[in-house]
Order: sequence, then structure tokens, then C-alpha cells
Amino acid sequence: MKVLHIITGLNQGGAESALFRLVTYKKLPDLENIVVSMTGSGVYGSKLESKGIKVYTVDMPRGRMTFRGIVRLWKIIRLVSPDIVQTWMYHADLIGGIVSWMAGYKHISWGIVNFNLSPAITGISTRWTAKLSALLSGCIPQKIVSCSARAVTAHRKIGYNRSKFVTIPLGCDVNEFRFYPESKAELTKSWGISKNEIIIGCVARWDPQKDHKNLVEAMVIVRKNYPHLYCVLAGPGMDNQNGELIKMINNINAENSGIILAGVSTNIAAVMSAFDIHVLPSLGEAFPNVVVEAMACATPCVVTDVGDTKLIVGNTGWVVPPAQPIALATAIIEAAEEARDSQLWNKRKEDCRERIIQNFSMRRMIEDYEVLWKSMLKN
Repeated sequence: MKVLHIITGLNQGGAESALFRLVTYKKLPDLENIVVSMTGSGVYGSKLESKGIKVYTVDMPRGRMTFRGIVRLWKIIRLVSPDIVQTWMYHADLIGGIVSWMAGYKHISWGIVNFNLSPAITGISTRWTAKLSALLSGCIPQKIVSCSARAVTAHRKIGYNRSKFVTIPLGCDVNEFRFYPESKAELTKSWGISKNEIIIGCVARWDPQKDHKNLVEAMVIVRKNYPHLYCVLAGPGMDNQNGELIKMINNINAENSGIILAGVSTNIAAVMSAFDIHVLPSLGEAFPNVVVEAMACATPCVVTDVGDTKLIVGNTGWVVPPAQPIALATAIIEAAEEARDSQLWNKRKEDCRERIIQNFSMRRMIEDYEVLWKSMLKN
């Protein structure tokens, strides 16, 4: 079975990371994966090729289609001649789906990894693409894969075909994402923090949906009574070169918030192992895989109630409403106080990892996709 994956781009992000893990985790003898990026090769292009995955780039400007790009995509699809076309993200769903359908391929599965289409945090191009996709969802895709049960409900409300949805949670490689006990001592030294302190952390790129402002405001509250708690922000854009981030921190008067900007890391599992508590402060997510990865590293999480966070965390962490820094601060304080009880905290850490192994492993995700694709070929 030959599967052609069409994705909007290959820079760092949840969908891109999920695709990379899906096609490289373990090669099966009867499954061939090929990847097409509608833009450039991004971060993951060379990584995919180093794993033996063929990658094509269409080189269209992000968020805008061109006639030359459409023709190139059509030629790639005809050249590859896939059994299944699996698209990822709205623009790839719409353009990749239409071009594949016009090229004569009917076994098309769309992929939705978003939840919140609010104008405050989602660009007009993306919103209109989603709405147009909803109109075409009855005829272009054979199936629509959502990584989140709550995202299914949200997209049905805007007109997506109700009968075509399948929910497949994003999987985590629990062999890669595990607890590295030496990480805290090594990384806290580079961050200028004592390894004996309780470290709050957040791994997320700079993006309105991630709502770092919520976390920074919460840390201002936390530090009024707990001045020795620090919060490390890691990910693309989480550094002193990001003028918007620095301006936001200054506007909150958060000089004493304990915020440390760590930037991009090449070993996310080590970073998460160095955190005592991982925080997801987001306004909108579908299935935040970063929470799954943190829990696989045995790091308990405080999360906002967006997408499937409540389902992921279960009873192993804390769930608070989005955009409410007082509630977020209260949960962080509660978690930090419990973390001082090593026996109680170690049990929570074990429960976090076990929950991911049982419910959100990479193997389970791959098996679910294989079942879906094989069922599509029968119809």
C-alpha cells in the first residue's frame, strides 16, 4: 500500500511532528510512505529523507496557491500514483484534496489537527479555507481524520460532513520520550537555576493560540508568595530575539516573574525531564501532543481545558479554564506544593507515564491509521 502524505509545510509544529513520527516510527514491508510539502522542505524535510522517506516540495508561498504550484502538485500525484492520499492541515486538505480528486484519485483522507477557529487567534485565510473545506467535505474526502474528539464536534458545527469523521489521537514514541534523570542537573545549570528548585516549564512555539501571556501573568501571581519558583519557556521564538515576546513581558511588568527564555532545543525529552511541572496555557488546541510527550517523560501537567487536554491528563494532572491566569496560578501553586512530597509526587509521575503508554502510544496510532486506510481501499 502506497500512501502519499500532503502537508501544508514541514516546519516545526504539532501536525508536522505527528507526520514525521507516523512515517518513520517503524517501516512495515507492505506500506510505503511518500511526503509532499506544499511549501518548502522546512525543518523536517532533510530529517525525513535521512530516514529513507521520499520528499517532494511544491514551493508555493505559505497561505497562497499559485498556478505553477497546482500544476507541480498534480504532476507529483500522477508520478507517485498512490493508493491513498492522506492530507494534513486545512490548506493541504483543500488544495491537496481537490488536485488529487481531479487527478483521478478517490481514496482521499483529510487530516484535521486544529480546534479553535476564533478570529482572535486564527488568520482569515485559514478560516476561509476551513469554511470552503466544509462545503466540499461531502464529495472530496472519503474520510476525515481528527486527532481530537472535541475538534470533531467543532467542525461539524461549521458544516463538515458528519458521517466521515474518524478520531485517531496523536501517538507518542514512549521509547524516545522517557524520563532522563540527569537532565535537570545539566539544564538547570545552563538556565542559571539551582537544581534543587522546583522548575515550571512550557514547550511551545510563539503563536497566539499558545497564549504565553496567560502563563506569564500567572507566574507574576505565583511569584508573589513563591519567589523561588522559575518558569522556563522553550521552543521556536522563545528567546530574546523575539521582540513581540519581550514587549509582552515588559507590558505585564513581569521582570520578577521568574521567566527564563530557553529558545529551541534539539532534545525535547531532556528538557521535559528537567521540568518538575509542565504547563500548557493555550487558548485553542485540538490534541496537544506536547502534553502527551511531557507525561511520557513522567512530568505532571497543568493544562487549560482546550481540545482533548482533559482526556489526555485524566486524573494525573490539573485542568483549568483557558485565559484565566488566576486559576492557572492556583493550579501551579497546588502542583508545586505537592511536588515537595517526593513519595506522593513520584507516584503521580509514574501514573503520568503509564497513562500515555496505555492510551496514546505511537504503535496504537499507526495501527489505527492502517485500519483506516485498508478500509478505504475496500470501498
